[in-house]
Amino acid sequence: MKKTAITIIAIVAIVALLLISFIAPYNRMVGKDEACTKAWANVENVYQRRLDLIPNLVKTVQGAAQYEKGTLTEVIEARAKATSVQVDANNLSEESIAKFQAAQDQLSGALSRMMVTVERYPELKANQNFLELQAQLEGTENRIAVERNNFNTAVNEYNSLIRKFPNNILAGMFNFDKKGYFKATAGAENAPSVEFNFD
Repeated sequence: MKKTAITIIAIVAIVALLLISFIAPYNRMVGKDEACTKAWANVENVYQRRLDLIPNLVKTVQGAAQYEKGTLTEVIEARAKATSVQVDANNLSEESIAKFQAAQDQLSGALSRMMVTVERYPELKANQNFLELQAQLEGTENRIAVERNNFNTAVNEYNSLIRKFPNNILAGMFNFDKKGYFKATAGAENAPSVEFNFD
């Protein structure tokens, strides 16, 4: 009877040790996963701020640049597309991040073209409302870069944790999947060409 009791106690102790050895890594994975979710929420927040600024910016430009309807329409359509692409924080895969990023990059391009167009309208560049909106948009673009970097840092820590042995076994058992990163926009590695016309 004593041997049976000792055997049971030994088995319970081994099972308890195994459980304890799984709890700490599991909790770390949950913590890193939540950090990624929070970082993604911050990314969405700054992109939403940009989306919220655009209608006022377009209205201000529209009043002064009546002949630039094509450019303004492009911004409005790109904003609508960017608004329609949503990413579930529980599915931060490379594909979903790339789709989101492509829509946001299209909006960034349309905004850049609109800002270049504005250069032809001195009265618009002197408009206080436009200048304030432009400053807010520039500040938001800077925040976007910061939050995207913070998100990539959180994803790196999470992905590294779930890929290390023996965490990878636990990650596989509990469906802790690898998350995607924001990547540089295609062509960002190329310096822009600058041409001077001295005619």
